[in-house]
Amino acid sequence: MFTALTIAGSDPSGGAGVQGDLKTFHAHGVYGMAAVTALTAQNTRGVSGVFDVPAPFVARQIEAVLSDLPVGAAKTGMLSLADTIDAVAGVLRRQRVPFLVVDPVMVATSGDTLLRDDAVAVLVERLFPLATLVTPNLPEAERLTDTKIATPAEMRRAATRLRERGARAVLLKGGHLPGDQVIDLLYADGAFHEFSDRRIRTEHTHGTGCALSAAIAAQLARGADLMEAVGRARAFVRRGLERAVVLGRGRNPINHLAAGG
Repeated sequence: MFTALTIAGSDPSGGAGVQGDLKTFHAHGVYGMAAVTALTAQNTRGVSGVFDVPAPFVARQIEAVLSDLPVGAAKTGMLSLADTIDAVAGVLRRQRVPFLVVDPVMVATSGDTLLRDDAVAVLVERLFPLATLVTPNLPEAERLTDTKIATPAEMRRAATRLRERGARAVLLKGGHLPGDQVIDLLYADGAFHEFSDRRIRTEHTHGTGCALSAAIAAQLARGADLMEAVGRARAFVRRGLERAVVLGRGRNPINHLAAGG
């Protein structure tokens, strides 16, 4: 049995966060476990409230899982507070998992802030060195590196800078750049690898970052190498975007069921 753990916030609308991650794990044939870092009140139109789970209890959830169940890979999502990040990093430093994918969730698809300013430095200093892979989009990478990213060349410089800040490997998602092609840049083992696909014109992108990082974690848990895991995860998200079902009145999520594994 392949297994994976998500450490993330709850999305009651089911498109992102813990709920989206568990759907993604299941679609990849992986038994999913979850430690909840925050409760959000949100739907396809936005986030109307956040209740942060106390950091010691977040750590207690992770410890409960790791002390009993085999975890093939883990991923982190919404970690809005510095104390939460510190607690998560502390547990994962003591009880290592084979693979850790860090999705530095900062802003929801709706534009709502999900990571406080004082937590950014803690994320880099405490969690990045433990990560197999970090998966920022361009606005997140700009905030993490304090640089503007508007070209593929600037993506490479930003990925290099993130690697220098402790990340073992970086997947820089290029969807925010203009053009008919979407280029994601993987920087691993001192080499750059580009993944390029035609842009899917849709507003229904809620939870795509969560799904991508969860799919990578699932594939790593199944034994794929990093390049294979990223390629398969991107294909999963593309299928979900192409077959999105409009349920709400805002930005709807990918179709996890249609995406397959």
